Amino acid sequence: MSTESKSIETNNKLMLDDETIRLENVSVQYRVPYEQVGTFREYFIRLLQRRISYRKFWALNDVSFSVNKGEIFGVIGDNGAGKSTLLKVVARVLKPIKGRILVKGKVAPLLELGAGFHPELTGRENIFLNGALLGYSRQEMTDIFPEILEFSELQDFIDAPIRTYSSGMYARLGFSVATAYEPEVLIVDEILGVGDEAFQTKCFDRIIKYRNDGTSILIVSHVLEQIETLCHRVAWIDHGVVKMIGDPKTVIAVYREGKTHGIQ
Repeated sequence: MSTESKSIETNNKLMLDDETIRLENVSVQYRVPYEQVGTFREYFIRLLQRRISYRKFWALNDVSFSVNKGEIFGVIGDNGAGKSTLLKVVARVLKPIKGRILVKGKVAPLLELGAGFHPELTGRENIFLNGALLGYSRQEMTDIFPEILEFSELQDFIDAPIRTYSSGMYARLGFSVATAYEPEVLIVDEILGVGDEAFQTKCFDRIIKYRNDGTSILIVSHVLEQIETLCHRVAWIDHGVVKMIGDPKTVIAVYREGKTHGIQ
């Protein structure tokens, strides 16, 4: 395996006892066309005629840090800074072109609640479908189904097609399935505003319970007060580069100061 393109590894011998996530010089590069193309047909014609030129940019550039067992690690930054790309790399959705990622234990990614739900299937059927996508057996989902149903509070709608659900109901079911089994690593991307206030409290309580049980949590949020309250440490990312890592209050203060004075 070359040093330029290393897959995500799970070799625990390479990690410290307290570590569950380690990123070593991780880089992800995207390319986008210089010109906007209105339709897929136009794009395909231009592609065949070799009339499309691209620019490359680093979504992540030489990112390194580690997350310990039972730690809530926050990631802040402006839109387009690379935060969601970082979470997708740790969740194995994206593969870096440089660097190495070490992850210890089972990962539960809350990147897009209900991703994989089929609108024509019922809530009950989608629970088993989503569980399979997350790597659980049918028996495991059968065993945990009553708890998922109780947590989601969707008993009266569980046999209705998902397409009839409101966005809040959809998110409730997605969160309930994704967090049904306690993982070693929980990845959270801007989804803690699901449902009403009472359900949001349930979500927070579950996340805090998992943290107390030793789950490592990697979380992205634009709500800085939320990050400051929940997290043990925070990383500030800007244009794919880690600007600062430290205690939440200090990092958030420096980040706000930079925005105030236009410092990037």
